[in-house]
Amino acid sequence: MKKQISTLVMATALTLAGFSAIAADDPVKIALVHGLSGSTFEAFSKQSHTGFRLGLEYATDGTMKINGRDIEIIEKDTQFKPDVARAVLAEAYGDDDVLIAVGGTSSGVTKGMLPIAEEYERILLVEPAVADSLTGPDSNRYVFKTSRNSSMDMQAQALALKPGPDLHVATLAEDYAFGKDGIAAFRKALEGSGATIVAEEYVPLKTTDFTAAAERMFAALRDKEGRKVILIYVAGGGDPMGKIKAMQPERYGIEISTGGHILPVLPTYKRVPGMEGAIYYYYENPSNPINDWLVEEHTKRYGSPPDFFTAGGMAAGLAVAKALQSTDDWDTENLIETMEGMSWDTPKGEMTFRPEDHQALQSMYHFKIRVDDDVDWAIPELVREIKADEMDIPVGRNNQE
Repeated sequence: MKKQISTLVMATALTLAGFSAIAADDPVKIALVHGLSGSTFEAFSKQSHTGFRLGLEYATDGTMKINGRDIEIIEKDTQFKPDVARAVLAEAYGDDDVLIAVGGTSSGVTKGMLPIAEEYERILLVEPAVADSLTGPDSNRYVFKTSRNSSMDMQAQALALKPGPDLHVATLAEDYAFGKDGIAAFRKALEGSGATIVAEEYVPLKTTDFTAAAERMFAALRDKEGRKVILIYVAGGGDPMGKIKAMQPERYGIEISTGGHILPVLPTYKRVPGMEGAIYYYYENPSNPINDWLVEEHTKRYGSPPDFFTAGGMAAGLAVAKALQSTDDWDTENLIETMEGMSWDTPKGEMTFRPEDHQALQSMYHFKIRVDDDVDWAIPELVREIKADEMDIPVGRNNQE
């Protein structure tokens, strides 16, 4: 009888060991949950996907394996609709059993995805959506964010504008989370400087006619003494800078300022030579081995340098790889513990997940537009790197509570 029990125990142990071996050989599944149809923001998603794959390739020396396991990437299309985004993220966690999801593109759509991560108790790595609120009070401990946030955009933008009592600003933004959070962050960044925001204009997404908004901003600024600036914080199309520039704000001594953008948009910046602002990434600005590799490989493979969101996608891929390579235990709780406070190298230099709210702290770049007739786009030439510790980025949600 004892022999039979011993044999049964041994057989069971061998069977379980076999299951463990099979499980250990299964690929690690990662979902990319972005809008791939239905918006002009599709270009942002595609750049993010390219960068993410390049990040994993760089981190794994081209093997696309982590701890001996293949990486399987599953793409999900949110169609830029919050209800679709929630459904496909739930599908990724539930039916596809992904370990980590990365997304999304639009801040408004991504906000709807946050509760799904909490419901399934799986990590959602936000890239490239920007709004501060994505790591704010309505977020949760399963959400990490490699993308910059609105406060970084606007604190860097404020530093580039060199604010003082003689600065008067009118702002133009889109009427959704990205725009609202951005202008709120800019208002906060100006506190104590003496600069004044004289008007805030919000336009619907996909706006193409900025005439009425521009006229109201002109009226608010024209009689002010000192420096007068229209700050544009618009992520979509419609060419607000070009259309406002065509209305000749310089008649009233008004300047235009805006942050950097993707390469296809930068040709429009040739109309504002000498303009200063802040940018998340331009391929010539960072100086480090990862960015050198990214520029060389992307140019070789795709015939053009990497863009704004390619670098962000690569940062996300490198973050996922660093987290998975740092531990053999890929339980969600262990991964959260591993990622809180984790630092890793990216095309922009070192980033660090702030433990309190999981926002990645990172550099921004003060630029001045230079026009070169031999280059198709305006060049956001580096004035200086704005380090993370120069920016007082508000803590969103305190994950330690």
